[in-house]
Amino acid sequence: MKKVFMLIAMAAATMTAEAGGLMTNTNYHIAFDRMFARGATTEIDGAYSNPAGLAWGHEGWQLSLNLQKPWQNRDIETDIPAFLGSTFHQKFNGKASAPIVPALFASYKKERWAVSTMIGIVGSGGFVEYDEGIPMFNVMTMGKIYEKSVAANIADPTSPVIAPNMYGIDSEVKGKQYIYGGQVNVAYKVTDCLSAAVGLRANYYDGYNRGYVTATTLPALGSQQLMDLQLDVIQRGWGFAPIVSVDYHQGPLTLAARYEFRTKINTTNDTEALSVTMMGQKTDIKATAEQVGNATTLAGLAASMGDAMAAKVKDFMPDEEVRYDMPALLVVAAQYAFTPRLRAAVEYHFFDDKNAKMANDRQETLKHGTHEFLLGAEYDVSDKVTVSLGGQRTDYGLSDDYQSHTSFACDSYSLGCGAAINLSEKMRLNVSYFCSLYSDYKKEQANYQGLPSIKGTDTFSRTNHVLGLGIDYKF
Repeated sequence: MKKVFMLIAMAAATMTAEAGGLMTNTNYHIAFDRMFARGATTEIDGAYSNPAGLAWGHEGWQLSLNLQKPWQNRDIETDIPAFLGSTFHQKFNGKASAPIVPALFASYKKERWAVSTMIGIVGSGGFVEYDEGIPMFNVMTMGKIYEKSVAANIADPTSPVIAPNMYGIDSEVKGKQYIYGGQVNVAYKVTDCLSAAVGLRANYYDGYNRGYVTATTLPALGSQQLMDLQLDVIQRGWGFAPIVSVDYHQGPLTLAARYEFRTKINTTNDTEALSVTMMGQKTDIKATAEQVGNATTLAGLAASMGDAMAAKVKDFMPDEEVRYDMPALLVVAAQYAFTPRLRAAVEYHFFDDKNAKMANDRQETLKHGTHEFLLGAEYDVSDKVTVSLGGQRTDYGLSDDYQSHTSFACDSYSLGCGAAINLSEKMRLNVSYFCSLYSDYKKEQANYQGLPSIKGTDTFSRTNHVLGLGIDYKF
């Protein structure tokens, strides 16, 4: 029974990590994608990037619709030099994608007052799938089948051990994570050079974690099912974040700062499946919890395996609450117009991830919160066309303990470019492309995934590309 629960705990740890990554998005408007440093803007994208700056913006109404299409790979390459008598090497390809991602902006300014709103996917956002599973599933399955077959002496008649060449593994892991946000701001021009704004964002978390692994002997050995693991959990929850910002605007210089308070998000599990069948013996943790309650089930699990493993399974028990906070965010930015046609900006972001509660307290494993440095420039080629470039450096403060097979991050440099085209006096078209260049993260383990004396290495890598198209309209 202990081995059965161990498998569930390992799977649960994997899926918990799927939704426990660094939570905040910043690219909603296409102007960000083509320039990045937009924290001192006074245009319509200020409804997110600089609400106080809209006190200097267009008099009257503005609307903006933005559409983005991202593509991303999240790959794990695993090397285990000595594993069950052979070398294990496999690259697990994870495809992360989202449909067309929309964001809507609106603002109204009259004299010294400005009201604005933004609706979009403000955190995480997307879907990731590993068609061949992940190492945590596959490697641990192989190890446990080998261990179980030795102990039970269940195997092909010619051998007392079920070796990896005697069976095949069908495995899949996938997860979805969206945080939808709606924000309202009110700005006021305090003096001829200074404005301030207050706002509130409502955030709705919607995600699921699903996975299975089935190991079956080869047809020549009878197609016997050795193991079947099933996990299907839906998580949803609400949270709110106050926002304050200030803007100093005089002549060609704009200075701005924004602070978003932490969003506390408590999700509640809707557990559809949580079970394991091994060598024909099924343990349905979900059904057990429904019969005797989560506390009794977890107490038995803690007694047999320890509190750490019980905590991992806890995050997927029926009706259990799990935290996925969005961190507090500090933004400071400066923009300067060197000529009537040339503008440049610099910006800094600090995400206080270490004080934002994550599943299983993963935030405590980070070395520091996220630091981002942004630089951008745009040039008016003519009265109708503006071109722009931007760059961003992101440092997450990663550690080995933070990285896991379905939720890992890699420090990166991002580059963006694009154009704004004035189709008329009232309508502007924005187009953009940006990509992120990630640094691979190599994690070496003396006891790979808890396997005694088995040395292994995971190399985590990512790619990211985004195309953007948006329309701004002034009334």
